[in-house]
Amino acid sequence: MNVRTALLTRKSTRAFLPKPVEQAKIEHILDAARHAPSGSNIQPWQVAVVSGAKKQELQQQLESAFRSNGKGALDYQYYPTEWQPPYSLRRKACGLLMYQTLGITREDRQQQLDQWAANYRAFDAPVMLFFFMDPSLETGSFFDYGMFVQSIMLCAVEEGLASCPQAALGEYPVIVKRALGYSEALLLICGMALGYEDQIAPVNSYRTDREEVASFTRFFA
Repeated sequence: MNVRTALLTRKSTRAFLPKPVEQAKIEHILDAARHAPSGSNIQPWQVAVVSGAKKQELQQQLESAFRSNGKGALDYQYYPTEWQPPYSLRRKACGLLMYQTLGITREDRQQQLDQWAANYRAFDAPVMLFFFMDPSLETGSFFDYGMFVQSIMLCAVEEGLASCPQAALGEYPVIVKRALGYSEALLLICGMALGYEDQIAPVNSYRTDREEVASFTRFFA
């Protein structure tokens, strides 16, 4: 598989088969992704791979926290506090497309709640990944981290696996850090669902639009 094919194949998958993911495959993916670039080669990533009984325990804590208290707060500001177009319009279109695909109406608050709660189970994928970073690092390391996470997702495609990068899995950083024995001083960047795609699940049937190259690019010569 070439890089272009992997880029076009990758999508945010939200339903997975209960089939376990072999640890050797995960190690193979991370072994390739570790070659992602980073400023001055500082390699800011720290990764927790969670599956089995530990995943069940942790996802229960996360979903319980959400259902009891609503959305939590990330260790950093991911989204703007005030949305402006065109970003607000793209965000709205993304959410509407998913709910329309699932047949969830605007009035059905319980189904909306249940669908969002699935985030904290990593959409029942067999594996959750969590990404941590030293808080002494600065904004550039977030840029580095994005390239690392993208590298993981592209390598996962090559291994026949699906993924979904999730800010939601970072919304309860204290719960995650305590459960996994990480220092609470670390930044929890995000999480990721990883596993084998359930190809007949309706939620996996839609694709979001992307802007054409001409809309965001200027060429100078």
